[in-house]
Amino acid sequence: LVSFSHYEEFMKIMNEFTGIEMEKLINVFASETGYQTPKVDVRGVVFRGDKILLVRETIDGNWSVPGGWADVGYTPKEIARKEVFEESGLIVEPVKLLAVMDKSRHNYPLDIFYIYKIFILCHEIGGSLKTSIETSDSGFFGLDELPPLSTPRITKEQIKLLFEYKNNPDKEAICD
Repeated sequence: LVSFSHYEEFMKIMNEFTGIEMEKLINVFASETGYQTPKVDVRGVVFRGDKILLVRETIDGNWSVPGGWADVGYTPKEIARKEVFEESGLIVEPVKLLAVMDKSRHNYPLDIFYIYKIFILCHEIGGSLKTSIETSDSGFFGLDELPPLSTPRITKEQIKLLFEYKNNPDKEAICD
């Protein structure tokens, strides 16, 4: 059991490291009960020729591979399909697991949650690019023409890795 003074100190440290307001930190931790497990972030990876699909996140104005938190009752492939459609308007068929990454072991800003990131290769089968409540733009970009990235969601190193999978389809999935 953590004493109140230790809790206050912990929250101050979390605030200093993450820059997240104290009230938000308190609300986040107050809502978590039971055994703590990682959150799961699923990303749908779509290529069109030599370009990767990115969406502009309304939350920070920067770009990411479409995706989001795993929803209970959906498989990772179903989540990838749903997130790509919701955030970009494209209809895709998930075809291959590319990576399961422990966010804390990669070049990300600190986060208040412990997160696993799942990247799933998807083939485009229909739809058209559109915006959504979560995205203000979408498009395909070459590795040498990437827009500013939403680094809490994706890093340039990870996009380079995704292009490695595109260029080497037999590359084995990685798992931290």
